[in-house]
Amino acid sequence: MSTETSITETRILLRHASDPNLRKIDTYKSYGGYATQEKAYADMELDSIVHELEESGLRGRGGAGFPMGKKVSFLPHGDQNKYLCCNADESEPGAFKDRELMQRNPHQLIEGIAISSLAGGIGHAFIFIRGEYDKQGDILDEAVAEAYAAGYLGKNILGSGHDLELVVHRGAGAYICGEETALLDALEGKRGNPRLKPPFPAVQGLYGGPTLINNVETLSNVPHVVANGAEWFKSFGTEQSPGTKVVSVSGCVRRPGNYEVELGVKTRDIIYGLAGGPLEGHEIKAFYPGGSSSPVLTPEGLDLPYSFEAMAEAGSMLGSGSIIVADDTVSIPHMALRTARFYHHESCGKCTPCREGTNWTVKMLERVVRGEATPMDLDIISSVQKNIMGHCLCVLGDSMAMPVSAMVNKFRPEFEEVIAGAALASLTGMPDDTGRESQFEGGGHDGEEPGDGGISPKVIERQRLAGRPVADGGEESTSGRATQDPTGRAREVSEH
Repeated sequence: MSTETSITETRILLRHASDPNLRKIDTYKSYGGYATQEKAYADMELDSIVHELEESGLRGRGGAGFPMGKKVSFLPHGDQNKYLCCNADESEPGAFKDRELMQRNPHQLIEGIAISSLAGGIGHAFIFIRGEYDKQGDILDEAVAEAYAAGYLGKNILGSGHDLELVVHRGAGAYICGEETALLDALEGKRGNPRLKPPFPAVQGLYGGPTLINNVETLSNVPHVVANGAEWFKSFGTEQSPGTKVVSVSGCVRRPGNYEVELGVKTRDIIYGLAGGPLEGHEIKAFYPGGSSSPVLTPEGLDLPYSFEAMAEAGSMLGSGSIIVADDTVSIPHMALRTARFYHHESCGKCTPCREGTNWTVKMLERVVRGEATPMDLDIISSVQKNIMGHCLCVLGDSMAMPVSAMVNKFRPEFEEVIAGAALASLTGMPDDTGRESQFEGGGHDGEEPGDGGISPKVIERQRLAGRPVADGGEESTSGRATQDPTGRAREVSEH
């Protein structure tokens, strides 16, 4: 039986987060804020800044985990207009770390943007913040105004001759704009659609110019890396996953929240030691290790190191660093359906595999929870997810296909149990008790209403296709005989 373990946070980004005045520039400076920017703009060569970022091994904290220093080094040299875009469109279900970083310490982010812009020779920067983050947007607006007034943004910053204009841009609530090229289209005033790559943003991005795109947490690490050096940063974490990570823990845990830990700690220590584990009397059934787009892991994955490489080896990914825990009261098939519905709703529809694949997957999973599917349908669902992965313009289609495929493959007996229970309930009128979320509300994705006798015409058609006898008038003939339930076991059906 799992119990709480002893672990403490390693706070770097959240070190002074408990100070309510940290969002003000005077308080931030009292903790040493902007000292690194002053040093970088006055004394450091641009190549040395890039070198520190590359040597640190700082990996992107937004999902892909690509080395930030390499991104900066890809930017071409010259006098052309170059841009930096901070991706603050935090819309992944289960992710809320960037919200706290912006709300509590906005100047840390601004300083990171200013140093990164200097390293890349960039004169224009944008913070693309999720539209629903209204409070955080206001805090950023105030912090940017303070930074301009103090001379850390604008023309001839700190007498260095370097200019930087920073704009806070609010999104309109589209999840797809978290994809870097869709974000660029949205910034240009277009509909947020992913672009075909190559060319990559570092070559041709915003307004056709070279563009550096990084996440809030990634850029917030920059002042600390430049101030303390690459070796200091690598003293935390693992060889392939250096540094700390702010992890958002939610779901079936006692203490949901954000926790900053060294990469490489055991996942169990995060879920049980910091977040308190599930409620008394319950056990973990599954968890997303990196947000809703990551393939779910079973309890065996709790003892894995929480790092990019360990999660990849386990067949999942660290992603945005958002752990969503499901305990033994959660119905996995219904969780799969909710996951698929989210990505179907958020798909931009530009490419066929994502547009049709997410729509089809939702319909099939709705049939599963209504008891209209067969075990063969589970094989088809799994096969279709494989055909979606790697065939979309962006990773949104994969973000649905990976977790759904993992759930079907790892929890197939539960899917078959839900099919059987829902089918029995639809025929007998008895409630289905295969999980607290087993009651499927509404007429389904296609809006199908029950027909005479409370049975949907589509259920009747499904019975015909499955080879079950159906009496005249549409109702299945059940009087005085044994029928086969969806699990293949004989059951007695009484007359109605």
